[in-house]
Amino acid sequence: MTQAPAQSRPRKRVGLAVGAALLCLTSAALTACTADLGSGTADRTGNVPQWDDKATPETVGRLMNIELPAKATDLRAALQNGFQDDGLLLTFTLPTSEADAFVEQLHPEAELRQRDEPRENVIKPTAPFSHLGHPEPESLPDIREGQVCAPCSGDLNSLTVAVYRLDDSDSRVYLRGVD
Repeated sequence: MTQAPAQSRPRKRVGLAVGAALLCLTSAALTACTADLGSGTADRTGNVPQWDDKATPETVGRLMNIELPAKATDLRAALQNGFQDDGLLLTFTLPTSEADAFVEQLHPEAELRQRDEPRENVIKPTAPFSHLGHPEPESLPDIREGQVCAPCSGDLNSLTVAVYRLDDSDSRVYLRGVD
């Protein structure tokens, strides 16, 4: 049996000490990084997706390149920060007589489709309108819907619109965008 030369033993000890120090530093860094996960203060690199509680109809409208109609009421908006893409939601009520003019100024890719029945197999959207206190447009009967743009100009990747007649005088407009 051969023994290692006497001078390689100190190197082995130094290597082991450096390895142990790196392990301790890595463990401390991992602990520090994961300690904030449950605090609710995640940033864009933390828990995603997350809702931006400062989103307003005006800011979401700007991100969608939408001019809010003057007669719009019950405006609600949400912005969901995602890892790569953000979800944009905007709803408002318009007099039914003004809904068509609003949709026309969006210049949809095709005429809106009329859907008489709710969709049977609705896939849960990542940015649901239930966050705004409204049912999903896919779950509603007698609704007009369609793609406004995909891709869109600027940072907006896609935009869809749905119009649901609430009663004889008012309609709810749903806009969902991805940027």
